[in-house]
Amino acid sequence: MKFKVVLEPSDEGGYTVYVPSLPGCLSEGETVDEALKNIQEAIELYLE
Repeated sequence: MKFKVVLEPSDEGGYTVYVPSLPGCLSEGETVDEALKNIQEAIELYLE
């Protein structure tokens, strides 16, 4: 499955990322790569 994600810079530093089609599914990371890795894990947990 593929989901669109929104990646935004966080005011505190790092990035916040969320999935508009999965309400409440969000994560964050210090780098873009880390944030995308973390949201992938969050999506998997959300769908369980």
